[in-house]
Amino acid sequence: MNDSPTGDATGTGRRRLLAAGASAATVGLAGCLGGRDGPVPEPTVTSDRIDGGWRLLDESEGTVFERAYGPVTVRALEHTLIYEDASVAEALADALDASGSPVVFFATRLDLRPAIDGLPGGIGRDRVMEAAETTAVDAFRARLRNAGIGGLREVDEGVTTVTGGHTATAWRFEGEFALGGEVPLPDGSTTAVDEATGVRARLAVWHDGTDALVAGGAFPSEPITAAVGDSLSGSIDGETVVESTAGAAAADALATDPAAFDEEISVLIVSVT
Repeated sequence: MNDSPTGDATGTGRRRLLAAGASAATVGLAGCLGGRDGPVPEPTVTSDRIDGGWRLLDESEGTVFERAYGPVTVRALEHTLIYEDASVAEALADALDASGSPVVFFATRLDLRPAIDGLPGGIGRDRVMEAAETTAVDAFRARLRNAGIGGLREVDEGVTTVTGGHTATAWRFEGEFALGGEVPLPDGSTTAVDEATGVRARLAVWHDGTDALVAGGAFPSEPITAAVGDSLSGSIDGETVVESTAGAAAADALATDPAAFDEEISVLIVSVT
């Protein structure tokens, strides 16, 4: 994914993507989705960047929706991995005694059972995939709320290309992450940090010939130290205060350029298989 949220200048939305998938049934959905029994395998993040400071925060499995299409009930089963940037989370905890983090990444494998081509008369294929996308967006919003990111709003939708050459529906969102806590000042006093930093988020959903895959992440839209500085009076610098409180490594983590996070999240999203 690039700086364009869609990866495609045409701005093609999900309806065109679904139609394209239906017209290529022999290599698309027909006979593929929902063909396994037993647990859903975990998604795989193939980029080695996932080993460069990300830590697995949680893992979940379960049924995310169950809907009737004619006489057939379709169940969507998921296996989700939730990661956070360890250095940012630890820096926030050390500097502000804060929980949560605005730098998170999620990957989900979604297995639809039974196979979509088993629906009566072939009806419901697009409806099932649209339901899967809607469910993915709702789950993404909920997971970001759990990470402390609120006020999420969709700002763009389009398409992008992921590993294996598959086309994904892609969204961009914006929200905010509330910072709270107290930091010491050079004169020995303390001051409250009560500020919100802007957050940007990306999400993609696609079909890989076997399952639906979902990947997304969020990152601050400004260095977090800048938001800390906005809470401080006078000429006190946020990065300096964080360093004096939690050390140079914490200050570096919270001063990271948002463009670096954006690149990281984008690479991780398209690498999920």
